[in-house]
Amino acid sequence: MLVGADRIASNGDAANKIGTLSLSILARYYRIPFYVAAPISTVDIKIESGDNIPIEYRDEKEMREVLGKIIIPEFMAVENPAFDVTLAENITAIITEERVIYSSLQKNIGKIFKSKR
Repeated sequence: MLVGADRIASNGDAANKIGTLSLSILARYYRIPFYVAAPISTVDIKIESGDNIPIEYRDEKEMREVLGKIIIPEFMAVENPAFDVTLAENITAIITEERVIYSSLQKNIGKIFKSKR
């Protein structure tokens, strides 16, 4: 399986569109290799892990209404994240235009790319 990434933390965690985390969990369960392809500019060595990647949230209305009909009342809490974070442990390798970083090296991704910045 091959997905993209909007941001990659220095430990190899990757943020991408919502649903990517679920795909990575399924791939791991079924032993399907899971690759993240992204430009080097996506790697943010200042971000230690996926816990520190800022997540954009979309309008709650997208969840509360379908075809103009309210399906979730206002008193119920709703979150509508646009991105989720895939843990490095679920990623077989990160593919960039310069190299492939396999899971055994992902914990050092910040060091690998530090010299590129």
